[in-house]
Amino acid sequence: MTPTTAPAPPVEPGTAPVDARVPARRLLPLAAQHVLAMIAAPVSTVFLTAGTLRLAPGTTASLLSAVLILCGAGALLQSLGVWRIGARLPFVMLPGGAATALFLQIAQDHGTPTAAGSVLLAAALLIAVLPLYARVVRLFPPLVMGVTVLLIGIAMIRVAARLVTGPDGEGEPRAVLLAGLTVAATVGAYVLLRGVWRQTAILTGMAAGVLLAVVTGLGAFAPAPGSGFSLPALLPYGTPRFDVLAALPLLVFSLTTLAEITGQTVLNSETVGRTPDPGRDVPRVARADALVSLVGGLFGTSLMVTSAENIGIGRLTGVRSRFVTAGAGVLLIGVGLATPVSRALAGIPEAVVGGSSLVVYAVIAVMGVEMLRRAELSGAGTGSMVAALALAAGLLPLLTPGLYDGFPGWARTILGSGVVAGTLTAVLLTALLGRFDRRGGEPEPGHAKTGAPELRAPE
Repeated sequence: MTPTTAPAPPVEPGTAPVDARVPARRLLPLAAQHVLAMIAAPVSTVFLTAGTLRLAPGTTASLLSAVLILCGAGALLQSLGVWRIGARLPFVMLPGGAATALFLQIAQDHGTPTAAGSVLLAAALLIAVLPLYARVVRLFPPLVMGVTVLLIGIAMIRVAARLVTGPDGEGEPRAVLLAGLTVAATVGAYVLLRGVWRQTAILTGMAAGVLLAVVTGLGAFAPAPGSGFSLPALLPYGTPRFDVLAALPLLVFSLTTLAEITGQTVLNSETVGRTPDPGRDVPRVARADALVSLVGGLFGTSLMVTSAENIGIGRLTGVRSRFVTAGAGVLLIGVGLATPVSRALAGIPEAVVGGSSLVVYAVIAVMGVEMLRRAELSGAGTGSMVAALALAAGLLPLLTPGLYDGFPGWARTILGSGVVAGTLTAVLLTALLGRFDRRGGEPEPGHAKTGAPELRAPE
């Protein structure tokens, strides 16, 4: 593979680096680097979904095929752009880890058809609010985003643990040991590997976990039967069911993604040398996300989101061309159509998936902590009180699941979801108490803000 420190290809005079064509002999290895950097996310997400919902191996293989094809189609759409869909920036697309957590929560509480319908509703809502982008994004400053992501990570760790322990919560020692060895292998890969390979630590850990399961007898590797090429199954959970109240977790999350999309678009624009223009590019990125998510909802996936994982590769390699990520999209579609690959991956033991998922969602929780750090909770402002009350509202249903059993159904749906309860509490308290913040949104003397651009609405 071409080293990540290789010099960037020459750019024709008058051509912006982001629009530069890359020679075919370099395009394949450069595109493969992007695939290696992101492949662990769709694989681990699919197996977390399959393990939680107890899907058959054939259904798991079909779901993985669908996710990989959609990741590829999303990368092509974002990189090349069609009309006002896709920002023509070097982006790849992934199944959102936080969105998957909410999808599984809805599926467990209301059934998989309702979860599929919720994805379609959330994608449609994202498209509908784009004309109000500048107003909506202001509802989700770092404090609110931090609370949301932290609660999602905590809730998902509990779900991932059930893959190891089983639905009754009493795991076999060998399953717990296998999950622990998978976590250890993942940490080892993260510490020892460098460059783009370090970004494959999750995938490397899963491969090591499978090998240990087979060699030690701690688990079984049983690929689903099948060969050749095939298309994923349409409506794997049956006809989608639309329930707005049940879909609230994903509806709220789809709005919060506008803040994340803003940050990623600004960062990617700066990386490729294009002047950031959130007002123009963010709606285009969001339209592509929503369109791919609409298709994904028909094939059993959760919301698909644009990923920032490939931006670091662009910085390391110096290659800023959007045609490289378009090439990665073609590779992903090819892998998704290759039935033997998806069916082999579908045979990974649940304990291995659980161990890898614990790492993934623990990292999501830490991301929430990092976002809260940007909110500057220290000092004389009201931020610490807002964060405290929002986290309390979000953790209550996680720590005491039966707390709202006596409430009406609509109230149980809203209050019983830690993510929804915590996020809504943070939004409302930020709006109500923000006017009393003596700092007025300015940083304290000697303390610089960090990470603000990613959550700032366009002027």
